[in-house]
Amino acid sequence: MRVVLACIVAVWLWQTPSADTKKSTDNSSAGQAETAGTTAAPGGAGKATPASVASGKKIYATDCLMCHGKEGAGDGDLAVDMKLTLKDYRDPATLKDISDKEMFEIIDKGKGKMMGEEGRLKPEQISDVVNYVRSLAKKG
Repeated sequence: MRVVLACIVAVWLWQTPSADTKKSTDNSSAGQAETAGTTAAPGGAGKATPASVASGKKIYATDCLMCHGKEGAGDGDLAVDMKLTLKDYRDPATLKDISDKEMFEIIDKGKGKMMGEEGRLKPEQISDVVNYVRSLAKKG
């Protein structure tokens, strides 16, 4: 099953246009985040409410869990298969120096081997994921 999942992700990555072939959208999602007038949730979703965190959890389960793991420990099946070392989001120190805006941009644009969600998620949805990831360190 892991091999099948890895193949699906590889094909998906292969068919996704590279950042070089995309039109420049520097003022799209991140720009909308800045105009939302809040630093707590850059995509305009606002404060971390139970509804926002629940929405972020659903999106995380679909788009992030395979690498970042069910509880945010960085131990997802795909990360293990790809021999990636990911941060443990359950540890409050892990994200203390990353602003919500920076996390929003990482989710939106991607970083390293992580594909961004640009064009697949609305800014509010990305903010919900930020709120959910922040909530992982508060559990336990």
